[in-house]
Amino acid sequence: MKKLLSLFAVISILLLAACGSDDGASSDASGESDTGEETYMVGATQIVEHPSLDEAYNGFQEALTDAGLEVEYDFQSAQNDQNNVKPISDGFVADGVDLIFANSTPSALGALQATSDIPIVFTSVTDAVDAELVPSMDEAGRNITGVVDLHPEQIDETVAFLDDNFTDASVGMIYNAGEQNSVNQVESVKTAAEGTGLSIEERTVANSSEVQQAATSLVEDVDVFYIITDNTVVSALDSVVGVANDQDIPLIVGEPDSLAKGGFATFGIDYHTIGYRTGEMAADILTGEKEPNDIPPEYPPEIELFINQQAAEEQGVEWKDEWDEEAQLVETE
Repeated sequence: MKKLLSLFAVISILLLAACGSDDGASSDASGESDTGEETYMVGATQIVEHPSLDEAYNGFQEALTDAGLEVEYDFQSAQNDQNNVKPISDGFVADGVDLIFANSTPSALGALQATSDIPIVFTSVTDAVDAELVPSMDEAGRNITGVVDLHPEQIDETVAFLDDNFTDASVGMIYNAGEQNSVNQVESVKTAAEGTGLSIEERTVANSSEVQQAATSLVEDVDVFYIITDNTVVSALDSVVGVANDQDIPLIVGEPDSLAKGGFATFGIDYHTIGYRTGEMAADILTGEKEPNDIPPEYPPEIELFINQQAAEEQGVEWKDEWDEEAQLVETE
């Protein structure tokens, strides 16, 4: 009997010790971190990885850190394959993430098709209204809002720059016709070019492996390239830069990050800035201060002229003294 009592006492002590143990896990089932702060799960996705989208994601994360939030990220790239977009968003919904960060038009569309309940914030979207992500730029969707990457004056300013500096030029544009944001931009370029001496020569591609061939096919027909913020083409921009440099064809691009890869000039925005602003929206949503439909979508705050002088030389562009004052100069990486 004494042996049985002693054994019972040992087992009781062990059970009490187990109940009172702390395994040091970073968060419990309720989503609280070991510091007592709530930990949020954010599903982050973009159509492809390239400098502009990556910088927007960096800005998004920085804003949430500056807001003092504990956040875990599930980042997934669609690897520029539309077939991957839906499974990624469906996975976020199945995992019950607290918010989805959709970094590109295809990613935002995939997220919105997957859920009408989980909050979604987007950026690097060119035309959120035409893509039917939001009713208007004054009104968010039920569970979606964000910051677009096309300033209302960006294309007009770029076309005016082309008309001033490459009068009567034939402008070569390469884009993926499957990206609605790209189709919209090309149509806007055509509209802006009306009444000028510029003409537009188009080539469409289905994937990044076709970009170099498209650029080469334009060499005999164009005086200047204009590459908009098309994810497929930008992910293979080196191919266009190579052709532009070899053939002395100036390369106008859609955002400053492409200048660092060898583009000549752009009226662009800062992708880190729009990503950061999107992160501020996300912080308000995660903490419950606002609902997505309380936050109207926004345009980028401003655009500036950026020029890569080294690229200008390699592409046979005669330098103009006024660019020293008018433009921010960028160097090739």
